[in-house]
Amino acid sequence: MLLTTGQAASELGMAITTFRRLVHAGLLPGLSTRGVRVMIPLETVQALSSRPLAPLHRLPAHEVAVLRMRGADPSPSGTAQGTAGFSTVLLADDLLANLRGWWRCDAASVAAGGVLPVTVAGYVVAVLTNLQRWETSDTGRSAFPDAVLAGHVTDLTRPTIRLTAPDTESRTAAQLLLGTRLASDSGGPIAYVRTHNLDVTQGK
Repeated sequence: MLLTTGQAASELGMAITTFRRLVHAGLLPGLSTRGVRVMIPLETVQALSSRPLAPLHRLPAHEVAVLRMRGADPSPSGTAQGTAGFSTVLLADDLLANLRGWWRCDAASVAAGGVLPVTVAGYVVAVLTNLQRWETSDTGRSAFPDAVLAGHVTDLTRPTIRLTAPDTESRTAAQLLLGTRLASDSGGPIAYVRTHNLDVTQGK
């Protein structure tokens, strides 16, 4: 059974514009077209709805920043258009360049979280680590030049992940979060979410 993007979005309880971010990012293999309509297999929607919530309580921080990204439209050459957005066709180095800045954020709070989950439409599709050093521009935007792309998702329905971090701690964080659901609310690209890690909270 095939669903339209509107039907798929309705089944997942999200706006159609939000669902289209997943399509544009290339995170949903197996899509087909009927004229100008993109059609999504019912199994794909069911797989998305069954993804678990991110186990933030297992992170060693009381709060983490979340980078909320749009999908980058693929060009005919097979690369992502522009310099912003998440796309599964991007090489790891190019993806990292898109994700590590420049954002309006509280850089110290981002660094204190230890990890920076990256979401598209509320699903964790990449994880950055090594955020201890940042640079801030005259316009108040910050970047993390030493950030490491710990891993990223190439297929959200299974999910299929690629671990790219050289250290075990970063790879473990990526495995914990990638492919999970992580809701966040913000007027900008960076949101801040409590982890509800009681050990950390009680120790403060």
